[in-house]
Amino acid sequence: MMAAASLPHRVLEVFFSYLDISDLRSCSLVCKNWYKFLNDENNDVWRLHCVRKLAEEALKSDLLSNVPTYKAKLKAFYHAWNPNDCSKNVYIKPNGFTLHRNPVAQTTDGARGKIGFKTGRHCWEVWWEGPLGTVAMIGLMTKDSPVQCQGYFPLVGADNNSWGWNLVDNHLIHNGDSQGNYPPLNNAPKYQVGERIRVILDCEDNTLAFEKNYEFLGVAFRGLPNTQLYPAVSAVYGNTEVSMVYLGPPLDG
Repeated sequence: MMAAASLPHRVLEVFFSYLDISDLRSCSLVCKNWYKFLNDENNDVWRLHCVRKLAEEALKSDLLSNVPTYKAKLKAFYHAWNPNDCSKNVYIKPNGFTLHRNPVAQTTDGARGKIGFKTGRHCWEVWWEGPLGTVAMIGLMTKDSPVQCQGYFPLVGADNNSWGWNLVDNHLIHNGDSQGNYPPLNNAPKYQVGERIRVILDCEDNTLAFEKNYEFLGVAFRGLPNTQLYPAVSAVYGNTEVSMVYLGPPLDG
């Protein structure tokens, strides 16, 4: 143990770069030296893992511009859209963070993130890179909610296991019913394509809130259940694209 604790950083860098990411957390618990080394989220270990896992397109684009460290970029990748948990009319682009809805008529198509949340506080950004169409939903789903339906429909929010904000008309939807306007302002500005919306889930207070242009819009939903909740969107417009980047715990203030 003493020998391991005294290994130089160059040796640790080579050693850790060959381990699976899942093993690095255990390594950080071995000793203070290893913990301190792995706690540097921009060192070469995290950089090498990042280069191996993430597409070059994602690393060079502004997709991850709000994710400052290599370790955080890796975490964002592991929380991105799940290619195995989306509508058959949706595919995830090679960058790993953007879904593309194929131009199929009379269907609503959604996707969930790879990882759901039951504890803690979490924040992620979502933005449309194409027209919204008549319904563009952003919010949460459990695994029990469908990711596809016939017609043009507010799919995220359509049942008791999903909660959504329709960016087209600023309505909140849950269990198929409108929960009122959001944000609760007269003539609130509508979403403009390309704007990044931050989704803020607090599993301790069981609330869902949103932020746009760094302005907190208030709590949208309260009383969320103590079950695994997944980032979700649903779209109806052909060839529209929606990106999602996980940021980690929200910054207060």
